[in-house]
Amino acid sequence: QVELVESGGGSVQAGGSLSLSCAVSGYSYSSFYCMAWFRQVPGKEREGVATIDSDESTTYVDSVKGRFTISRDNANDTLFLQMDDLKPEDTAMYYCAARSPTCTLHSTFGAWGQGTQVTVSS
Repeated sequence: QVELVESGGGSVQAGGSLSLSCAVSGYSYSSFYCMAWFRQVPGKEREGVATIDSDESTTYVDSVKGRFTISRDNANDTLFLQMDDLKPEDTAMYYCAARSPTCTLHSTFGAWGQGTQVTVSS
């Protein structure tokens, strides 16, 4: 059974940086066609933030382009999200996701982590 565990969240002031990690176990990570990061604020719908496929092609939601970078380390079964120039509106619970036959911000993923909180103060 695949398990995804996020880490690296925390509190930071606007303009700061955080690096999120997602450790994958229980499955051959390198076989995942698509991995992704989502975020959710209480009372709002979950939002796709970034995706990366097995060819390392990436997509980003417009609001994070130029500030966030998604990457994957197949050798160590880990997904990353480097977040720079953080803004208060980036405050959310961030989730990693895997197991989707397609790779867009609107794809349906079958495996999810428990989330890690990111809080950005002004």
